[in-house]
Amino acid sequence: MALTQVDQGLLSSTAQYTGFKNRIINGAMVIDQRNAGSVVTPANASYTLDRWICFQTTASKFSVQQQTSVVPTGFTYAAKITSLSAYTVLSSDYYTFQQKFEGYNIADLGWGTANAKTVTLSFWVYSSLTGTFGGSFFNAAGARSYPFTYTISSANTWEQKSVTIAGDTSGTWSTDNTASIILAFTLGVGSSNAGTAGAWASAFYLGPTGATSVVGTNAATWYVTGVQLEKGSTATSFDYRPIGTEFALCQRYYYKISGNTQYARFGHGFCGAASTTNFYATVIFPVSMRAAPTSVDTAGSLGVWNGGGIAAASAITLDTSANTAQVSVAFVTSSGLTAQNPYQLIGNNSGAALLAFSSEL
Repeated sequence: MALTQVDQGLLSSTAQYTGFKNRIINGAMVIDQRNAGSVVTPANASYTLDRWICFQTTASKFSVQQQTSVVPTGFTYAAKITSLSAYTVLSSDYYTFQQKFEGYNIADLGWGTANAKTVTLSFWVYSSLTGTFGGSFFNAAGARSYPFTYTISSANTWEQKSVTIAGDTSGTWSTDNTASIILAFTLGVGSSNAGTAGAWASAFYLGPTGATSVVGTNAATWYVTGVQLEKGSTATSFDYRPIGTEFALCQRYYYKISGNTQYARFGHGFCGAASTTNFYATVIFPVSMRAAPTSVDTAGSLGVWNGGGIAAASAITLDTSANTAQVSVAFVTSSGLTAQNPYQLIGNNSGAALLAFSSEL
């Protein structure tokens, strides 16, 4: 589901919600701002569904899709990963589906101290393959890691898994707005990046030794949803947060404004004081972003409109005044603007027009 600006009214539901049992964001795979359910073959270190990032040493070995046709009872969405070849993983290879936790959201776990809290990871998984699969928890520095395993007993059957991890009393785990704990589900990992399961190590391991490789079988599928990380040694029921709450949590890291019509309105601004080609529009974020975005992504065609003609906008950049609450976006047109006059930023006969801002970890 790709939620757009018109869904902001849903955010009103957050006022009645106070819990944060599940430290995973978008664990039910309900938010997909970037791809709206389309199948994508991700580049290395690229985000797919909101908050879920993929890493791979060789391109085009798997695809990712938010889908609704194969889901367990009680869920509407799941992430589907499909192997695109029968690839033999090399010793230095890794293929993972990950989520990075912001330090503020796990500070109370006390990892890196004598009071480190035990946590339990639970999730629903469905795969065309059976056997021993794995993943890992590690810190942003890659100096501490905990490989884990889980078993898929029946092919093409939803199974719920849980793994309990004693909190790490060593290492550095940030407690600010930077990356701290990182969870990786292993889709294939070579021996150089694999270690003994069930113990903390002073090394960078992305998974356990001997885990089944999803990318090793052509057209193999692996689905996951209902991912939860919580304090304690027991997995409890999935924390299904209100959709407005989940959407707002995702927007802290990625915010997209998209139009559903050819001439959708994106914002207001003005022409420069001594220019007929430079236009500046202010975008106010619905929630405070993790950090000030450093770039803006666009698609489709955007234009500057004064109630009459439309001047096509290009050379789109962020102004230096960007912060966690708002940004000023600079646009260049070929001509047609009047210095100091107000204008609207709109889709220029393009239903695909959008602006997107990233503050990912």
